[in-house]
Amino acid sequence: MSADEIMEGLPGETLIRQGLADAALGRRTIAGYLVAIARPRLSRAGLLQPSQGPAIVDAELQLYRLLREEGGDAYSRYNSLLRELISFEQGLDHRLSRRGTREIPRTEDR
Repeated sequence: MSADEIMEGLPGETLIRQGLADAALGRRTIAGYLVAIARPRLSRAGLLQPSQGPAIVDAELQLYRLLREEGGDAYSRYNSLLRELISFEQGLDHRLSRRGTREIPRTEDR
């Protein structure tokens, strides 16, 4: 099962896919910051490669600052986005545990 198949249908899938693309290009976006927050977990699952951009220091604070700059209720949006990220991570953990592994084999290992 590929990384794409592992993520398919998980809550927040679109947001995480966008964040992975943004991280690979070094973009500082809402989705990119969420991926940075989840970087250790996504890396262990094989969804984020070291080549997909450097780690972002204080990603949580950077995300909140970006949300404040956009206006509106940054606090509510921040919490909502983190809940969506947690739902994705829980779904990912569940899917991987059903496969009997916590990691997705890397392409070179297949």
